[in-house]
Amino acid sequence: MSATPFFAAWRPRLAPLRGRGAKTLRQLCTHTLCQLETCLGQWVPADFFPKAVVQENSRDRVYTRGRTFWCMLWQSLHPDSSGREVVRQLQAALLLASDTRISEQDGAYCRAKARLPVSEFSKALTATAAAARRLAPDLSALQGRPVKAIDGSAITLPDTLANRKAYPPLQCPHQPSFPMLRLVVLFCLASGAITALAQGSLAVSELALFNSLLSQLAKGDILLGDRGFGCFPVLARLQAAGIDFIGRTTRHLDGRRRVKRLAKNDWLVRWGRGQPSPWLTPEAWAELPAEMTLRVVKARVSQKGFRVRQVTLVTTLLDPERYPATEIFQAYWWRWRLELCLDDLKTTLKLDLLRSQSPAMAQRELYARLIAHNLLRCLMAQAASEQQVALDRISFKGSLDALRHFAQAMARARTRKQRRALWAELLHTLAADLVPERPGRREPRAVKRKKTKYPRLNVPRHLFRDRLKRHTRRKLARLRKLGLAM
Repeated sequence: MSATPFFAAWRPRLAPLRGRGAKTLRQLCTHTLCQLETCLGQWVPADFFPKAVVQENSRDRVYTRGRTFWCMLWQSLHPDSSGREVVRQLQAALLLASDTRISEQDGAYCRAKARLPVSEFSKALTATAAAARRLAPDLSALQGRPVKAIDGSAITLPDTLANRKAYPPLQCPHQPSFPMLRLVVLFCLASGAITALAQGSLAVSELALFNSLLSQLAKGDILLGDRGFGCFPVLARLQAAGIDFIGRTTRHLDGRRRVKRLAKNDWLVRWGRGQPSPWLTPEAWAELPAEMTLRVVKARVSQKGFRVRQVTLVTTLLDPERYPATEIFQAYWWRWRLELCLDDLKTTLKLDLLRSQSPAMAQRELYARLIAHNLLRCLMAQAASEQQVALDRISFKGSLDALRHFAQAMARARTRKQRRALWAELLHTLAADLVPERPGRREPRAVKRKKTKYPRLNVPRHLFRDRLKRHTRRKLARLRKLGLAM
């Protein structure tokens, strides 16, 4: 019976749909742009963004929760793309796979993004950071303890009434002000991935946002911070949670606070509690100890390209034998990786300016960019571990460009063997194209290109008046001088 040639004339047409062909067709019906989840889905658990039980997203439609999430990630990896471009690609993919036509408008996609729960984004951020940490090599210094870094930044939002109400802009008399979101992030020093974030308006201080991130730190962690976080309340709360700190401080360190000399430029000092901090409640302030014993180490910096010539660090690592001063300074210099990660976010993924018109969508867009950043860190960490190269020598921008093109090739691959071969070649390409070593390179905080000649649009469009050209101004001045013009 199995050898009977039923529908012999249809055999050439039905053969591509048999076996692997039919399975590929079913996969194309569920995959998204460039089959991005095929490349990066190994680091995002499949149970995130599940189908809702009742009401919205309870039935499988075009913009399911999972597909909408991966479309947002694709859009984050292509920060110049619009929602219209996402819809165009879905139109082409679904028409090719199952002859399904969808609306060419992007309203349904925008509404689907608004229905995604923010709590699932935070879970995905934590999961991708944990995956990057597992792939990254361990740090040998500081007894091999996990080291994290913290820093804050600000992001500009579109000038809408909803954004202005949630994130009031600064009141600048001569400059146009836009809604700005204050952001405090925790980075894993080994992988460069973002483990947690806290956000608020500019009226909320970085220390208050950091206070909400204390639960994201585990006992035994070492935290690196700049002088904004090197204050008594932060160090006291960290020490009570079993977390150590390394960073600079704004407090004046004179000889009167010294308790014991450990080595040259290495002392134990005693700090008092001082004045109450506005970001702590009176009850939390009363729970802090009256004084603490800390360690202060100093060193002169002779490396070319560094702006600072003398660095004074304060730390809660009091044992000079287990934690030598050289390892403490080395860990703090590693903190420059955090600055480079922030530069990758703001420059390469263009996180400095979001495009969402409402605060709720701004949070989702922010999470999507950070998750995309973590997934790229996972890719870089896997390439570094398998190809035996230094992780900080792999280019973030080069990894992003390579992933874009290899993902398109993997979407056209017909077999798993071809996709595995393309993935292995992608890892080899990232490890072969390393960033040159620049140990003494100076990174000035300056803009290379000059500003545009056009004036700023600092009033609503309907009230703005274009500046007259130079020859027109001169002609009007001559006419006024002769009394022929007002």
